[in-house]
Amino acid sequence: MKLGYARVSTDDQETYLQIDALKAADCDRIYQEKASGAKTDRPELMRLLDNARKGDVVIVWKMDRLGRSLLHLIETVNLLNERGIQLKSLTENLIDTTTPSGKLVFGIFGLMAEFERDMLRQRTNAGLAAARKRGRVGGRPKSIDTAALKKARALLASGDFGKGQVADELGVSRHTLWRALEKEGTP
Repeated sequence: MKLGYARVSTDDQETYLQIDALKAADCDRIYQEKASGAKTDRPELMRLLDNARKGDVVIVWKMDRLGRSLLHLIETVNLLNERGIQLKSLTENLIDTTTPSGKLVFGIFGLMAEFERDMLRQRTNAGLAAARKRGRVGGRPKSIDTAALKKARALLASGDFGKGQVADELGVSRHTLWRALEKEGTP
């Protein structure tokens, strides 16, 4: 079967152009929706993916209708490929996984996405290292600072307060207080 997918991003847009092209491509069934391409949980796309079977061809007017990010596109195509479902773009002749050259082009896109992920990871790690050299430490801020720990130790040492009461006084959970005291070596 040929399964068409048409999408526009906003309610004031129409899918007429895409629907006409999908009908001209002899699609047996056409799924259409109005949803942002950035959203991965698009009901009609999910329905199409659920209904597509081995040997079917998913046809889109243009690849950006299937997804906005290259990573999402590649994940979708890999899912289709694993299930033996082909993909064809009507306006981008090189995107046609029913042909060897189309498979090659999409393989190159896959390599580009992997390269971009690696570069992003590398840039992130370099930025974190530079920040550490300047004395900045990433991560979540401590919920109990030195002054609060000093107050907690004093309250606990007085014997008038239990850990639960001290935690309430500091505005943290008992577990957070316990962990902070343990970390600094206070019994």
